[in-house]
Amino acid sequence: LPLTCSKQWSVNTVRRGPSTGLTDEQKEFQKVAFDFAANEMAPHMAEWDQNEIFPVETMRKAAQLGFGGIYVRPEVGGSGLSRLDTSIIFEALSTGCTSTTAYISIHNMCAWMIDTFGSNELREKFCPDLCSMEKFASYCLTEPGSGSDAASLLTSAKLQGDHYVLNGSKAFISGGGDTDVYVVMCRTGGKGPKGISCVVVEKGTPGLSFGKKEKKVGWNSQPTRAVIFEDCAVPVTNRLGSEGQGFNIAMKGLNGGRINIASCSLGAAHASVLLARDHISVRKQFGETLSNSQFLQFKLAEMATRLVASRLLVRQAALALQEDRPDAVSLCSMAKLFATDECFSICNQALQMHGGYGYLKDYAVQQFVRDIRVHQILEGTNEVMRMIIARDLLTES
Repeated sequence: LPLTCSKQWSVNTVRRGPSTGLTDEQKEFQKVAFDFAANEMAPHMAEWDQNEIFPVETMRKAAQLGFGGIYVRPEVGGSGLSRLDTSIIFEALSTGCTSTTAYISIHNMCAWMIDTFGSNELREKFCPDLCSMEKFASYCLTEPGSGSDAASLLTSAKLQGDHYVLNGSKAFISGGGDTDVYVVMCRTGGKGPKGISCVVVEKGTPGLSFGKKEKKVGWNSQPTRAVIFEDCAVPVTNRLGSEGQGFNIAMKGLNGGRINIASCSLGAAHASVLLARDHISVRKQFGETLSNSQFLQFKLAEMATRLVASRLLVRQAALALQEDRPDAVSLCSMAKLFATDECFSICNQALQMHGGYGYLKDYAVQQFVRDIRVHQILEGTNEVMRMIIARDLLTES
């Protein structure tokens, strides 16, 4: 197989399939997202990964299409679209570069949190620049000592006059050091979730600094650093919601974040199915193309079936979240668990179907595998998703 077959990864054929059941309006912005992925992201995906480039200008172009604040209200610059609309857009964008789309999804989550829980002054101050991606945002919950046990976080915020003074550090922060706005969960009260508040910290605030840029397996088009607070004074007016509401705000953000990251997984898996299909259609062994092997035909069929099943669950969860249904949290957890597990398996199988070529960086499938792997870990590990689902089931009994 000539290397150029996969070097020139194109998403132009991707848009057949995932538009079933969508409204005409949804099909239209899905097409816009697919076109953007094909023209502005896919040609640069490998370069951004190899050279660890944070593609600021490309993301600002995406923001011009309304993708910087997809579910933020229009009066502060957002697109005002639904959670289902958002899922459709992130799935399409992810076919062009999963890593970059995943960062855009985190940025959107932060903008939504400020729009939903911030005062009018905070909304007007931050949301327009976030929606245009003139400024970028990071979500700061995880700490070196508190990952899945997020409610045990230690970063403190002591009230002194009209400021909180923050001390502590956050770990694995997407965009850390390169972004402008940090949505930070910190402890203003006692132990446990009710002692946590949420504040917005701007880059350049005295006492705010960053760790070294982490070297990662994937997600290389977005920087990851520790975010460090040393007597960092933040105005009380930068608090989202009331004191003690921070953990609840963080979890509400993550419900949408789980749908978003699952949607990014769908895009990676869809692209990988097509890459595998195209590869076995031209690769010859034993005197015929691999596509004549019934075993590989069945593998491809199973991959496509699992992809569609994942998509249906993700979209159902997005609808539940939009409608604020009682089962929304559980469905978001199910969608995140199922889609990220299944889609990683699909991408990994696609790599296997490429044989040795799949292990070369000249071939796009390996990047989808590397970028999608972390989706089973972040936004709540898939083990925590199982805990949430089981807890909800046992509560019902």
